[in-house]
Amino acid sequence: MIMVNIADVKARLSEYLEAVTQGETVVICRHNRPVAELRPIEVRRTGPRDLTPMFPDWKIDPAFFEPLDAEELAAWEGSDDVPDATRVAEHQPPYSARKPRRPRR
Repeated sequence: MIMVNIADVKARLSEYLEAVTQGETVVICRHNRPVAELRPIEVRRTGPRDLTPMFPDWKIDPAFFEPLDAEELAAWEGSDDVPDATRVAEHQPPYSARKPRRPRR
């Protein structure tokens, strides 16, 4: 267990967080009196998080988890092989054609 004052924690927080990841507990003190404890959290999750309690009406089609075919993958990646894919993000914005203003004196 490491005991430190608030000023030390402010100055060297990353060091104390590293100590916590190594299993240490850091007790934060104000005027040498303990006020808080910094310790590692216990991660109990072993698999993906179940979101059904938050979204009970949502149904995900099992096909969602299947790999994309080559045409769909090319469309997502912006390949030139797909004629319907538009590349809107590559157009120059209208303000880029303006000349930069001279700074005022």
